[in-house]
Amino acid sequence: MAAPVTGLEQKPGLLASSIAEKSLIASQFGGASKTYDGASRLQRIMGQEMLDALRLVGDGLRPRRILDLGCGTGWFTRKLEQSWPCQVTGVDLSPGMIGQAREQSGRAVEWLVADAESLPFPSDSFDVVFSNLMVQWCDDPRTVFAECRRVLRPGGRLVLSTLLEGTLAELKQAWAVADPGQQHINRFESEPDLRQRVEALLPDARVCTRTIALPYASPMALAAELRQLGAGFKSEHRRKTVTAPGRVRTMCRNYPRQSNGTVVASYEAAWVYWQAP
Repeated sequence: MAAPVTGLEQKPGLLASSIAEKSLIASQFGGASKTYDGASRLQRIMGQEMLDALRLVGDGLRPRRILDLGCGTGWFTRKLEQSWPCQVTGVDLSPGMIGQAREQSGRAVEWLVADAESLPFPSDSFDVVFSNLMVQWCDDPRTVFAECRRVLRPGGRLVLSTLLEGTLAELKQAWAVADPGQQHINRFESEPDLRQRVEALLPDARVCTRTIALPYASPMALAAELRQLGAGFKSEHRRKTVTAPGRVRTMCRNYPRQSNGTVVASYEAAWVYWQAP
């Protein structure tokens, strides 16, 4: 039997404001399903770290069932199935992403539209849960941690990645000059909050962090990549009309540039590794 889920008590100041309605998140990612793979540089870097970590386990990892939670177009779902020929299930909130994943895959993988905060699986169902850059779109990652813990079998492994406060700091700084008082960057939780939440639900988990800097030809190239990923600003407080061209030009002028005129975007990356007792 799975252990009772604890650690979800609300603590003053711990929970941040809502990111966006789930329907909006699912819709925007679904709309980007055709362009996602071509723009997913960061996603492949971070997911590959977790895939490599699982491979390092060697003969100690012989899963019967693997869950890819927030699978998107199924890039890593297929790699998981190729690495461990067992039952692999890809789950995503977005029907558009699941549709694209099905189109690009054979019958070996099971695909399912579902919410990571309320998984439609019995407890103790999976030997591995793999989740790449999904948790940052959830209002409270502890709910997802609790579900991962519930569906993992004893001795099962969770490998998970997310983004932290400070991600896209250069873009945030540029927009603060161009459009003061108006949010343009999604909310990311701080590293101390992540560590506190992980410890509450995944005792003895290992949390690794580092900054990943990706180059872009210009701020507009960065904005285009975010659109192609479906990862643009999603707050309900975003502007409902197109941002004025003058503000966009001011943002571009104030974005920090390299000596050759290119720009860099910083991503504060975090990985969580945990083995169920």
